[in-house]
Amino acid sequence: MSSSSSPASSQRPVAGSSLTAGRRLRELAETVGGAPVDVLVVGLGATGAGAALDAAARGLTVAAVDAHDLAFGTSRWSSKLIHGGLRYLASGQLDVAHESALERGLLMERTAPHLVRAQPFVLPLTPLVSRGQAALAWAGFRAGDTLRLAARTARTTLPAPRRLSAAQTRHLAPALRGSGLRGGLLSWDGRVTDDARLVTAIARTAAARGARILTRVRALELTASGARIRDELTGEEGEIRARAVINASGVWAGGLVDGVRIRPSRGTHLVLRADHLGFLPAGLHIPIPGETNRFVLVLPQGDGRVYVGLTDEPVEGDVPDVPDVPETDIGFLLDVLGSALDVPVHRGDVVGAFAGLRPLLDGTSGGDPGAAPSTADISRRHAVLTSPEGVVTVVGGKLTTYRRMAEDAVDAAVATHGLSAGTSPTSALPLVGAAPPRALGALRAPRRLINRYGTEAPAVHALVTADPRLGRPVLEGHPVTRAELLWAVRHEGALDAADLLDRRTRIGLVPDDRATALEAAREVLDESGSATDR
Repeated sequence: MSSSSSPASSQRPVAGSSLTAGRRLRELAETVGGAPVDVLVVGLGATGAGAALDAAARGLTVAAVDAHDLAFGTSRWSSKLIHGGLRYLASGQLDVAHESALERGLLMERTAPHLVRAQPFVLPLTPLVSRGQAALAWAGFRAGDTLRLAARTARTTLPAPRRLSAAQTRHLAPALRGSGLRGGLLSWDGRVTDDARLVTAIARTAAARGARILTRVRALELTASGARIRDELTGEEGEIRARAVINASGVWAGGLVDGVRIRPSRGTHLVLRADHLGFLPAGLHIPIPGETNRFVLVLPQGDGRVYVGLTDEPVEGDVPDVPDVPETDIGFLLDVLGSALDVPVHRGDVVGAFAGLRPLLDGTSGGDPGAAPSTADISRRHAVLTSPEGVVTVVGGKLTTYRRMAEDAVDAAVATHGLSAGTSPTSALPLVGAAPPRALGALRAPRRLINRYGTEAPAVHALVTADPRLGRPVLEGHPVTRAELLWAVRHEGALDAADLLDRRTRIGLVPDDRATALEAAREVLDESGSATDR
């Protein structure tokens, strides 16, 4: 396990992992117009950050760029779940299901146990769920447990599914409508504390291995020998030379490499106040009427909020930086909620909403959307494509399998360009903050911080000890403190208020909360001398 788990190192970040404005400026100057790196990665979502880590862990020199911030795109808009592949098993994609279960186990038990843990879910057996549908769902949960066994994930990590009485179901989900409730099915899956925090941990682990993590650097043009780039903070353009280039820009991948056709799918989530639904110790799977294998998820976050999602709708036209949430998606999710909950949830109760675009590979002839199945039916298998010029593009997949996607992309780059590198070591490489559960439990820091920072939690908490003002919440009713904002500036590469509020913390998912917290974020940036506010 990482040396970061030792008591002596718990009061400081992992050596070499701190991302700062000064480090970015210095490494950007060294990289643009400098000697070629072995691998240039474009995109710093989960897959791109994972590719940077994979290549650096093999001893290759790496630069990784993103036009915006860490986890700016799809990687921050997920359901925050690390799936074991049950949905893919149901659709006959056995290889995808097994791969998902393997990667889930690695994250939960080896690489990120501080960020990924078990999440219970209740599927209520309402009058809208037939006995045949209930039997099918139960068979699916049992099959999912078989996947867990095949992936060698411990039973203590993921408990077995079981049937619940109506009383037990209402105890775990008091907001459910009691009338006609026959009982429920309890299942377990992986859940990440925060998807954007996972990406930050991956990028910092790559930085500790020597990778140059360069945000606000836009790739304007890719070639087999590098990229023409623009520093988005200064407007200056230049060239980064590389022996191999990996395009991990997700839904924007087709704009950088000819012949890559992406068919984006929009997944929308609502944000509700937790007190509206009351005590909710488990998540909910609410069956979508008329569907046999799709559910709306109700996901308590532990920060006074609940997420409800998600949709699966095709998106046509230009890809926006931040997708809009259409009222049709909001209405659909509220309707499904209303089919099972005793507590009415109205449009005015929705305090925020977010949508992510899945970068699904368009496999239709000529890329004709009319010839394709719905995006819900497109395989979540990832694909690694090598252009005639030698640029490697990785698309598809999902958050759970980012590590395997990154490994496959680096394998392709190494093979295509004859780089001298061994096999990937990342399946056994803990991310920044990782430690076994017993070591995490022995840390002297608030449990909430341990669940977000792992072995670095005592160092974050020490900021409050040194300056009690930093212990103040950024806004009333939300647990994030100014100490966490300061840590993000000093160690996590946050350059402006948007980085702090929208990605290092998720305050920005509720617009009213974001507006209230903006002043505190600006004050922390000003006091740290790192303000590049937008």
